[in-house]
This record gives sequence, structure tokens and C-alpha cells, in this order.
Amino acid sequence: MRSIWNGSIAFGLVSIPVKLMSATENHSVSFRQIHTEDGGRVRYRKVCELEDEEVQAADTVRGYEMADGTVVTVTDEDLAALPLRTTKTIEVVAVLPADRIDPLQMDTAYYLAANGTDAGKPYVLLREALKRTGSIALTKFALRGRERLAMLRVVDDVLLLHSLLWPDEIRSTEHVAPEGRVTIKDAELDLADALMDTLGEIDPDTMHDDYRAALDELIAAKLSGELPPRPAPEKTEGAEVIDLAAILEQSVRAAEEKSGKRSGHARTAKKKAAPKKTASKKSASGKKTASGKTAAKKTAKKATPRKRASA
Repeated sequence: MRSIWNGSIAFGLVSIPVKLMSATENHSVSFRQIHTEDGGRVRYRKVCELEDEEVQAADTVRGYEMADGTVVTVTDEDLAALPLRTTKTIEVVAVLPADRIDPLQMDTAYYLAANGTDAGKPYVLLREALKRTGSIALTKFALRGRERLAMLRVVDDVLLLHSLLWPDEIRSTEHVAPEGRVTIKDAELDLADALMDTLGEIDPDTMHDDYRAALDELIAAKLSGELPPRPAPEKTEGAEVIDLAAILEQSVRAAEEKSGKRSGHARTAKKKAAPKKTASKKSASGKKTASGKTAAKKTAKKATPRKRASA
């Protein structure tokens, strides 16, 4: 793997020379813009708005536009001269329990490799210290023109650096949750629990990108001249009243059939959610009597007052 940043980890007075490498890669299919008429590739060129002429990258510089329209130029030399310790240093500022970091803050992941033979021992020292305490190190470092907050942790005997969003970059959850009062019945929660129990666990390593696979098949079919049949578009109808309990029951049954697993929790939840039915009862003589109509008739008969005989 190619390193994209060289520097050192500052752990107190211990300095650990490291190389930074991307820990992830993007497997998305890339498309190009093609001219419809002749199939020529459409490219984007940098054009100066004042001269309406194309300019080369070497003739450009960064510019920061102020609110009044004034533009301040910033060169590579200006950035290199900034008085930041973190320009070439990953500075450990605190050691925290791993659960103190909200996953919402996590951004890009990088592997850190020891840079040179002398870096091996302090690298392993920091790695083992984090392992033994089950902690993560909160750090700061600068990359691509900005200082970043980052979390340092151990993965497979390797130090992994997760860049984190700054607290003020996390948007508020205000106005995101459903408005108004929503009531969820205990029976519906029981069915939701039963569905989660039935779904069980899965090894994340077995997951794959179905969209990319379908896209690869489409491209291969177009190359061979045999296009796959296109599914008919689904008809959309007006909004319907949703019986949440019924849908959950169907989901539980479908998941059970797929996994071959029967959930006792599901049976209990189903009993709680199902409406009570009037069961037929046996009389003392052993004959079945319809508890509904017969009882109603008896009650009606008892409730009817007798007429007084006229004097």
C-alpha cells in the first residue's frame, strides 16, 4: 500500500515515526460522460471566467472568498508555514474508553505502519498499552489542508487511525423524530422483538453489494448484445391504513420459514396481539352450547318484567 502521509505519533515524550495509508477502498462502478451523438468522451476543463480561456493546474492557486466578494489567495508555502504541531505529528491528547466515541463522528480510516527499524519498539509499546487497557487514544493531526480530530485504536496488531468529525460538524437531531404523540402497544413491541430474534445474527464478511453485481451483469449483457428482461414497474396506489401488528406477524412467519427457526417469543407475542375469540363451551351434560347467542337469550328472558294482572 502506498503511504499518503509521513510523520510521527507524539505519545508524551515518545516519538513513533509512522506512515499513513488508506485502510479502505471504493469498489463503486465509475461512469464517464459520453457525447450522445458520436460517443466521444466529455471532459471538464478549468476555464477562467474573466478571459473565458482554459487554464492549466500549474496556473491556479487556492482562493478564499470573503462575504464582500474579496478573494484572499493561499499558497502551498502559506499552508506549510502554519505554526501547527500536527502538520507532521499525530498528537495524542487523551486516552479514553472506546465507548466514549459516538460512531456518528467516525469518518475515514487509515492504517499506521512503523516507519523504519527504530520505530518498531515504541510502535508495539503503544499498541500493547492500548490493547491491555481496552482504550483508544484521542488525537489530532493535519492532512490535506486541515487539522483533524482522530481516534487511534488497535486492529489485528496494527494501529488504526479513524479521522473524526469535529463536534460542531455533527448536525442536531432537532425536527428529525416523528412529530406528535405516537403510541406503540406492548403487543407490537413483542412482535418486533420476536422478529429481531428470528432474524438472528450474520457474519458481516458475507455481505456483498447486490447493486454492483446487477450493474456488472447489465454491462456484460450490453457487451454481448443480449439485454436481460426488465421488470415491469410497480404500480403505486394511494396511502393505506397500516395494520402494524399484522405486518409484523407476517414478517415473523416469513423469517421463521426462511431460517427454519421457530421463536417461542413469537408465539407469546402472537397470543398477546391476537383478538380474543369466543370459544364454545360444554354443558354439564356434555353437549356443546353456543355461549354467545344462548347466553344472550337467557339474559334477555330474565330481564323481561312480568305484567301485573289487572284488578
